[in-house]
Amino acid sequence: MIPLKDDNPTSTTPVITYTIIAICVFVFILQVSSSSYSDGRLFYSYGLIPSVLTGKAELPDHLAAIPSELTLFTSMFMHGGFMHLIGNMLYMWIFADNIEDELGRVKFIIFYILSGIAAALTQVFMNTDSTIPMIGASGAIGGVLGAYIVNHPRAKVLVLIPLGFFSQIVRIPALFVLGFWFVLQFISSFLSSSSGGGVAYGAHIGGFIFGAVAILFFNKLSVKTRINKTSIRNPWDN
Repeated sequence: MIPLKDDNPTSTTPVITYTIIAICVFVFILQVSSSSYSDGRLFYSYGLIPSVLTGKAELPDHLAAIPSELTLFTSMFMHGGFMHLIGNMLYMWIFADNIEDELGRVKFIIFYILSGIAAALTQVFMNTDSTIPMIGASGAIGGVLGAYIVNHPRAKVLVLIPLGFFSQIVRIPALFVLGFWFVLQFISSFLSSSSGGGVAYGAHIGGFIFGAVAILFFNKLSVKTRINKTSIRNPWDN
């Protein structure tokens, strides 16, 4: 099930959403242009390594480019390959604009970064001894998806459903599209091996749950902000 677009217009231009997408694309171009990309050194220097963050392991000096705590941030703008980047940016493009529209640009930035950090810490908690670098915006975007399913469960999403040699394009409520995505991550987390590389399903799950819960708090902040702005513009209106 591949989402193509949603029928959920916004009232503002999603500047931050577009900026994050542009940053991720730019960082990926820098990655593939670097001599340390093909041998993986770049991922060890700027990706999040659970065992290093928890102090159970140390990076060699020539790989320790930044403090391990900063990799909570840098890792969410890196991607392991072109399809990894495209998949993440597709979900970002479709679903993030509505959340940014509702929260406003500043609060959306805070929400997005906190979602990414929460996702990363979930993966660390599930694999504290792992020496495999974790990279990608999937965790932060998982937070966006969690927020979307709470705020827009009935919004229609145009999805492509592959059926062998054929495919079907249908409109399905976001509740089912994103609910299916979450269940798939949950099942895959049990089927995958934590010893090898692959997908950080724990980060996806952690980001989604954080986003679904945190958006309730951010929604209240946004309502208060809108009320205050209206009061300032029309102080005497009843």
